[in-house]
Amino acid sequence: MNNNRRRNFRPRSQKNNFRRRGGSINSSNGSSFNNNGNMNFNRNGSMSNPHNVEKTMMKFQQLAKDAQSNGDPVLGENYLQHADHYSRRLAELNERNKENSNNNKSESPTDDNAKEISKN
Repeated sequence: MNNNRRRNFRPRSQKNNFRRRGGSINSSNGSSFNNNGNMNFNRNGSMSNPHNVEKTMMKFQQLAKDAQSNGDPVLGENYLQHADHYSRRLAELNERNKENSNNNKSESPTDDNAKEISKN
């Protein structure tokens, strides 16, 4: 084993401007498009799942209780505002899910209608 030998440094070759994501703004075929990398970025993870939103809301409520018990009313109010935001988001998601389920029920034929169609 030769621990005294130093490895030669080999710089990494740059592969077509590796820092740029998604190609150039103006593509080679002449058409231009806006390559906005943040367009599909969701800051809060998946906040379209009501379970995740409810869990996050409960977390901020608990943090608010802890802050108030530690004697920090400003931080407690901050956490309560966050919890309020997530409670509104949860209500919005629940309302949207209720509308979607009502739309799905009205579009599919009921069992009675399906029986009448099969009789004819």
